[in-house]
Amino acid sequence: MSDNFAQTVKQQADIVKIVGDYVKLRKTGAQNYTGLCPFHKEKTGSFSVNANHGYFYCFGCHEKGDVFTFVMKLENVSFPEAIRTVAVKCGIPLPKREFSSPEEAREAGLRRQLIDIHEAATQYFEAQLKSPEAARAREYLTGRGVTAETIAKFRIGYAPDDFNDMRDRLKPHFGEEVMRASGLFSSKEQADGTQGQLYARFRKRITFPIANEQGKTIAFTARALDSDEKSGPKYMNSPETGLYTKGQVLFNLDKAKADMRSHDFALLVEGQMDCISVYMAGIHNVLATSGTAFTEMQVRLLSRFTKKIIVNFDPDTAGANAAEKSIALLTEEDFEVKVVTLEGGLDPDRFVREHGVQAYMAALRTAKRHSDYLIDRARQLFPARTADAKVKALNFLLPHIRRMPNRIHRDEFAADAAQKLGIDSMILRQEIKQAAAQRVESVRTHTGTPASETERILLRALVLPESDPARILASDQLSQHPEWYENLPAASVLEALANAPVPANPLDVAPDPQSRTLLALALQHHEDPVEADARHDAQSMTEQVENALHALESRRLERRQREIRSLIAEADRRGDQAILAQLTAEKLQIDRALRQR
Repeated sequence: MSDNFAQTVKQQADIVKIVGDYVKLRKTGAQNYTGLCPFHKEKTGSFSVNANHGYFYCFGCHEKGDVFTFVMKLENVSFPEAIRTVAVKCGIPLPKREFSSPEEAREAGLRRQLIDIHEAATQYFEAQLKSPEAARAREYLTGRGVTAETIAKFRIGYAPDDFNDMRDRLKPHFGEEVMRASGLFSSKEQADGTQGQLYARFRKRITFPIANEQGKTIAFTARALDSDEKSGPKYMNSPETGLYTKGQVLFNLDKAKADMRSHDFALLVEGQMDCISVYMAGIHNVLATSGTAFTEMQVRLLSRFTKKIIVNFDPDTAGANAAEKSIALLTEEDFEVKVVTLEGGLDPDRFVREHGVQAYMAALRTAKRHSDYLIDRARQLFPARTADAKVKALNFLLPHIRRMPNRIHRDEFAADAAQKLGIDSMILRQEIKQAAAQRVESVRTHTGTPASETERILLRALVLPESDPARILASDQLSQHPEWYENLPAASVLEALANAPVPANPLDVAPDPQSRTLLALALQHHEDPVEADARHDAQSMTEQVENALHALESRRLERRQREIRSLIAEADRRGDQAILAQLTAEKLQIDRALRQR
């Protein structure tokens, strides 16, 4: 895409609105917003968005950039794709695509074709579900209460028991590279090290498309109809590809995200069928982990929409273990977590079919706090009332208690556990206290010397438009007098901004993370000239710069004055009258200059 179009999109894009689609932001200044950083684990929000200058910056992990950089990093897309994404969100018509290099065109083309081949595969599987061979698949789905409406909504299909049919149908439309990169096909390595002919990866299976956040199919989960050893695992997922990384995707997110935001909670289940049944019953803010372990990336993805979650995994051992791991990850990120265990040991899909959605909703309303669930789990695992069993129960619970970021919640959890397990609360409190002392916070705070108000005023002036009088004054004086600001914390940034045009993102001039943090802090809380009162208009900003420059020059004079006093004493001690006269004259000149200020 052309630079002109990118600039047009950037000028029209509201970075706060775009970032706000991914991160919950709160206003902390006239033009500043903060939230939890989506690029690293943190408990306290260190992620800042500056609406005036159109950039984001994290004081914890030091990620920075503009609206395009943000979309590129978070959605793992190229620069042209980020421009398209932002343009679509802003309702800006897209021009015909252009690429800056053959490699970029090839990469974008491959990604687009991978999307296209997955759409073609989805349509192929949907059509195959209506074929005579798929009678058993249709019978299975009917037996699970899956209606024609559900099949259409979730685009459920069938992969026939055929190695070659899908390959032969797609071959006229997609090249060899795309078909191999799609993960839809397998091949065997030949004796000479080359890959053999492609054949269908999914055969004799019911297919469930896995969509990205925009609703495009990027992978599949396929359930075997047969259970013999020859049929392979009961569920088979697509391998990871250029489109699909299993630990970064949540099943049904595309359909659930609006309801998660509006209801401010999410329901997390294990499998696709659980998710589909609950969704079709009318509970739309439901997601599934698709049988994979819950990951930190999925937690961060979820945190963009809500910080409240109900976990409803299967009640078997594997489900309970998965629930415990999910609870651990979620509580570390300060989620409010509840857990529901369904009557009769049923999974959500079967419970909804047998008891109805009203009974399921009633069960959700009685979901336990995760702390109560874990205490009950500890008592089930170690039911004996012996000292040994209590120690084991305590060791089971301690890691979960320690993970809780909030001290009040930790203390409450510990008190409940002590009372229900019959443990001396003082012992448990001591364990928690010791753990808290050893706790390492994930947010790395800036430990360097902060900039003074004088430096902050000059930094703010230097990022103003080139024609602004305050910017011209600051730039001219600082470029002529680098000695005024030498040894200051902001010296490197002042020098960079004073001697070069201001880049689109001012943070780009900072040579290291410390100075970048210093500049971001300086720009974080200044008022927007349009919104501020009269004392912050353009004339006042120029006056502030004049005062700041005077302060810097006075600081240099005072420093030189102190140096001269020492030098005069040394010259007097040596009896060097010539140097003494020279230093005395300079001292008088400096004294006079300081009195006039």
